[in-house]
Amino acid sequence: MGKCKYILLDCDNTLCQSERLAFEACSELTNEVLEKHKIDARYNVDSLLEDFVGHNFRNMLVGLQKKHNFEMSKEEQDDYVSRELGKVTQKLSEKCKECPGVTQQLEWAQKQGYPMAVVSTSAKPRVIASLQKTNLLRFFKEEHVYSAATSLNPPSSKPDPAIYIHACKELGVKPEDCLTVEDSKSGATAGMRANIPLIAYVGIYGLEDGKEKEDQMAKTLTEQCNAKVVMHDWKEFPECVKKIEESM
Repeated sequence: MGKCKYILLDCDNTLCQSERLAFEACSELTNEVLEKHKIDARYNVDSLLEDFVGHNFRNMLVGLQKKHNFEMSKEEQDDYVSRELGKVTQKLSEKCKECPGVTQQLEWAQKQGYPMAVVSTSAKPRVIASLQKTNLLRFFKEEHVYSAATSLNPPSSKPDPAIYIHACKELGVKPEDCLTVEDSKSGATAGMRANIPLIAYVGIYGLEDGKEKEDQMAKTLTEQCNAKVVMHDWKEFPECVKKIEESM
């Protein structure tokens, strides 16, 4: 049995209820892209989440082009990514809330002496906006907020494990000596590929989509992403950490 050397936390829909707000902001731009390229398909928040949850907007644009068979220039993609970041950051600054119970558990982790970092697919300004609005930024050094979209060159996106590998290297820890908390298949896959023990947080699905979706995600993240423990409520966090450490 070992002690976890670093707790790495996803942000969107793990620490902060930000995913739906962000997708509200980017569905409008997504439909603008499709209209501009004379594609008949249109998305609402739910259908966009269904296809692209856990992906950043740049990766979403790549997926849209593949799915609907059209091409955007690099300049056009860069312009839309920039516009989306502004819209999303503003919305999160105004409306973002923490996932229920997060503050209390981060206070617990801090008292136990666990160092913590945020490892997100989303652009860093968006992550910082969410953490500031929810008053969770106080638990992290700003340089320990890592973003696959802005901390890496070239930018990446989960399920690519690059951002986890980068964060561990920067923090001076081995991936297998850490643990991570993820809510999405793409994020959990990134953690698994980086060889980081995983807590699957599925409580957000129960809040937003109902018990059936929560149970389905628990099954997916356990069977396909090798989650060591499933967390339905943040109050289970200390027990989940203990279970991970027992297997270290």
